[in-house]
Amino acid sequence: MTMPADTPKRQRSPRPTADTADGWRRLRDAACAGALVALLAGCAPVLPPEEAAFVAPTGPPAGFPAADYRRAAAAGQRVLRIDPAQSRIVVEVRRDGPLARLGHDHIVAAHDLAGFVDLDAGRADFYLAPARLIVDDAAQRAAAGLADPPDERAIAGTRRNMLTRVLDAGRFPFVSVAVRREASDLPGAASVRAAITLQGETREFVVPVTSETLADGIAVSGRLDFRQSDFGIVPLTALNGALSVADRLDLRFRIVARRPD
Repeated sequence: MTMPADTPKRQRSPRPTADTADGWRRLRDAACAGALVALLAGCAPVLPPEEAAFVAPTGPPAGFPAADYRRAAAAGQRVLRIDPAQSRIVVEVRRDGPLARLGHDHIVAAHDLAGFVDLDAGRADFYLAPARLIVDDAAQRAAAGLADPPDERAIAGTRRNMLTRVLDAGRFPFVSVAVRREASDLPGAASVRAAITLQGETREFVVPVTSETLADGIAVSGRLDFRQSDFGIVPLTALNGALSVADRLDLRFRIVARRPD
């Protein structure tokens, strides 16, 4: 059938040239890239609080006085940096309750301490991330005189409970410690005042210490007993309270600080 004389003929699209084909490819690639970015942005995971507890944060925490130590070093004071490879804090967590025999004692250790010591000012500030705490290391348990560690599943469960239900590490990703030499101390007196901030609560303790002078710094050791309830933490319980974690915690530490390179 023939078309009426006044019906316009369909215009054919011009045959694409090499330049126009390349332009379409670039436009297509840009559109795909934009769509991918939008998709990734829209799907970026927001960790639930429980999972966030296991993510080690980057430091330092807000308000950490690193600038004070930089100024002190620039003024010629003896400022040392804490050596995380040689420093440690170890906490013994004991079982309690009428059915304590059904539970386990645990060892929790921190090795990734970061911070500074100013020998001339008699102060130190450091912090740790609960997400990096190590639970029931076999060597630490042996040093504490505890039995062989529980199986891996039990250790993982203990660590999860500690980070989520006890320390709430998703909301409070740092534990900070500020140490000051007491003004009333006589020269050579071996005690310091330590302000520990845990779960947003700060408590002060007078801690007896022993110190050792190193070729390039200092090592300080000591022990501290405190209670979880000092920081508003309710110890975990099971079996209607017949099995629980003891409120009292036994902490020992050795902190090594060295001159910066």
